[in-house]
Formats: sequence, C-alpha cells, structure tokens
Amino acid sequence: MTKMIQNPILRGFNPDPSILRRGDDYYIATSTFEWFPGYQIHHSKDLVNWELITRPLDRASQLDMRGVPDSGGVWAPCLSYNEHNQTYYLLYTNVLSFDGATWKDTPNYVVTSKDIMGPWSEPVYLNSSGFDSSFFHDDDGKIWLVNMIMDHRKRKFFGGIVLQEYSEEEQKLVGDIHYIFPGTELGGTEGPHIFKKNGYYYLLTAEGGTEFNHAMTLARSKSLFGPYEVHPQNPIITCKDTPQNYLQRSGHGQFVETQNGEWYGVFLVGRPLTERGRCITGRESAIEKFEWREDDWLYKVGDNNVPRKEVEAPQLPEYKPKPKVEKITFAPDQPLDIHLHALRVPMTEDWITQNDREGYLRLYGRESLSSVFRQSLVAHRVQEHHVIAETCVEFDPVSFQQMAGLVAYYNTFHYHYLHIMGNDDGSKKELYIITCDKYDQQEPIEPIDVSDAEKVWMKMDYNGAQLQFYYAVKEGEWQKVGPVLDGSILSDEYVRDENVRYRAAFTGAFVGVCCQDLSGRRQHADFEYFSYKELTHD
Repeated sequence: MTKMIQNPILRGFNPDPSILRRGDDYYIATSTFEWFPGYQIHHSKDLVNWELITRPLDRASQLDMRGVPDSGGVWAPCLSYNEHNQTYYLLYTNVLSFDGATWKDTPNYVVTSKDIMGPWSEPVYLNSSGFDSSFFHDDDGKIWLVNMIMDHRKRKFFGGIVLQEYSEEEQKLVGDIHYIFPGTELGGTEGPHIFKKNGYYYLLTAEGGTEFNHAMTLARSKSLFGPYEVHPQNPIITCKDTPQNYLQRSGHGQFVETQNGEWYGVFLVGRPLTERGRCITGRESAIEKFEWREDDWLYKVGDNNVPRKEVEAPQLPEYKPKPKVEKITFAPDQPLDIHLHALRVPMTEDWITQNDREGYLRLYGRESLSSVFRQSLVAHRVQEHHVIAETCVEFDPVSFQQMAGLVAYYNTFHYHYLHIMGNDDGSKKELYIITCDKYDQQEPIEPIDVSDAEKVWMKMDYNGAQLQFYYAVKEGEWQKVGPVLDGSILSDEYVRDENVRYRAAFTGAFVGVCCQDLSGRRQHADFEYFSYKELTHD
C-alpha cells in the first residue's frame, strides 16, 4: 500500500516555503512577517512528518521590527547550502514600510551558519531593490542573488526579476545587475528561485498574487542571464480555476530532489472555511510530486496542475518527530515553548519572564494591542479550524489603563480580547471583552465584577467562524461570557479591503496571552499555564 502525505504539511500560518535537502535531512523555512523570532525551520526525513526545530532570527541585531506595519517584517525566506564552503545561507527581506498606494521599503539581508540549529551570524546587507531574494549557487562556485524588482511607477509593484553576483570574500553584491525575466500574463511575478538541470537554468516564480489566483510559473534558459522561455503548460501549480478544491491560493514554492531521484515541490496554500471564503489558518505549506518528461520540463504528477489533499510519499524511512505539548507550563531558566511567538521584538526578561515567580509566566504591561512597537503579547498560531485555548491568570490592576487576559489576534486592528481591567479608583477588577474590527472597537458585554477572585480561568472555543469565550473563578466551573463572536474576521480575506485601500494581510489567526499598562507603570500579570488544543483537521 502506497504511503500518502497529508496536505498541508505545515499547518497554520507557515507561508512561502523554501526547502533544502542535506543528505537524508529535509528542511523547510517559512515566513513569520511581524512575529518574532523571525522564520521557522521545520525538519523531516520522510517528507510526511515535520517538526519545528529552530527559529534562526532570534535577536534584535539580526532583526529590528519595531514600528513595522501589520504584515510587514520578514517576508519569503531562501534557505540554501553551499558545498564549496559547507555553509548554510538564509536570505530575508525586512519590510519596513508597506503603503498600498505607492511604496515598499525592502532591505534584503543574508545570515550564515555552519549548523542548521545555529547560531546564525550577524546580517550582511545586500540590496533594497525588491523583496523575495534568493541565492543560486552555480557549479563554478559563484553565488548569484535573485530578487523581484519593485517598480512604484506601475502601481502593481512587480517589475520583473533581476540577478547580480554576490562576493563571499567582500560580503557584498558586485558586477552588473541583469534583468532576466519580465513575468508572464499572470502578473504579480515574485518569489524567484533558480536551479540547474539538463543543461538548463530553470527559474521558478510565484505569480497571480497570493490570493485565489495564485500560481507557480516555471521558465528555463541555456544561459543564466536568459532569455527564459515559459513552461508549455504554464502555470505548473494553481487553483485559480478550481474554487471547489480542498486547497486554495496555491503558489510560491521551491523544488527538492530526494536521495532516490524523485522530485517534489512545496508551496503555500490556504484552507478556506467556505468555497473561496476566509482562511483563519492563514497561508500554509503543502507539497506535490513532480516528474521530468521527455521535453526536459517538470510536470505535476497526474493530468492537471491542481494540488491534492493526499500525495504519494517517497520511499524513505519513517520520521517520528517529538509530540507537541498541549498544555504549556512554566519553570525558571527554561526556554519558552518553541511554538510561541511575540510581536516584533525579542522575548527579553524585562517584559516576559519565568524567573520572577516560580511556576508562572509573568508579563509586564506595556503598550496597547494597537502598538507596532512594544507589546507584551505571546501567542500560538491557529493551525486547525477548531481549537481550544485556555489560561489561568492572576492580575491586580489599580487602573482602567491596566489589562491582562486571553486574546485571539490577527493584527493591530483585528482581535477579540477577554481581559481583566481595573476601574477608575482601583477598587474593583472587572472582566471585559473588546472586539476590534477594522477601525471599529466594540465592548459586547457589561463588565463582570471579579474583584474577589484571586485567579480567573479563561478559555476560548474557536470553531471556524464562531468564537465563544468562557471564564471561571473556580477551576472547571466554566461560564459563557459574551456572545458568539465572528472568528472569521481574523483572516487575510477579511482584513484585506481593496475597495477602501489595499491593506496588507498575509498572516493568520493567533491565540495567546497579553498584558497592557497604558499608564506606563508596568503592572504585571502572572499566567499559570497556556493550553492550545486542536479538535479537527478540516
């Protein structure tokens, strides 16, 4: 019986996959945008089972995202290995500004390591001409930087693909800039990767935009500098004409060859709640099997270019990753669970610590949920359509400007927040819900007095488009709080509003805990645990 791979292979917000094989090991790097640490690297040995092993951009000297806009920060990575110097390379763009009308500021950097687990070097600046930079390591030892070029004159931004040599010795780009590919009629040409085979240079790009018309385009040339001819059945992967398909938004990926000579491609996808609907799990990563045919072109296995829910696995030994922890507890001098992220800044002891009170995670209140600088928020990506998140918090606010609790978060203008807050004179602590929907903030319940409760348990049942909060002042005695909220607003499809003004939306829903002190007094909250449980896979 043929073993099958279940798509998506990296579930929840894990887009723009860059895949690399080293011997028997496979690695995929994915984008994290404004979430810190930057990038996720998953590991597998069979292409079926994957484990998150490291997040390489782990310090502010590598990645300063203070002030970057929602869906800014680190965009599509390129993970590569150079056999000549036995070094891993990771390229990234830190998008500092994103104006849907005119501009993007897109500095590109590279960090290196001798070990996939790091530590990774300080960054080397490359250029700022566009995003989605990648390295091509040619047979002669030369390294070439490839990136799309930003053209603000065209208002659609996508000016084609350029190429320039990188000098390892000088640690900078050298020589002429070569314009190699304008893109096809699909438009939105980005995400370039080059590989070499059969006497050709192959150029893989993402086209059609990262929404429902997304696609993968393959072109080739006998010369690195072109001209490039396009695949006779372009695009090679897309769901643009199959709205009923389980996977949607497919595009932006990279190829890998197995030890046995089989070829697979990884690429981003989405799983909408309804046909062409909203994807609360964001852009995820899937895989397909490809084959070389007599014309020296790669084709998806089968008779079409539509990605499948199940794909034939390669004949490789089974890989068994470590099981994920469902209930995350806290202990002094221990690293936080690898699946937890912060917004824009490192998780440093001045605002998040397991050492100030044994057995608890302490968050010191900082800026509001609308801040793009210094939030005290730590969260887990939503990876299925039905999840339960839970915590227990001890918090003693003395002002209505001090808040702490459980949040379902997309960005600074889209979240549902169950929290404890003080009143005017600090004589009470009360339970509130705030829902922020675009620029409209609502409070769907009257405050509930929890002044006599030392601990407050909080839970959310997040089931697709329906999100219900619960609370308890005695463990296990749950009570519903507030109405059923619209969980689907925490999605790219809802947040993006092209009728008003194009708004960047490239991430996915997160659930987590946070603390704010808008007075600047840094009132802290103590969280006893954080639980994240998945109930469905569809």
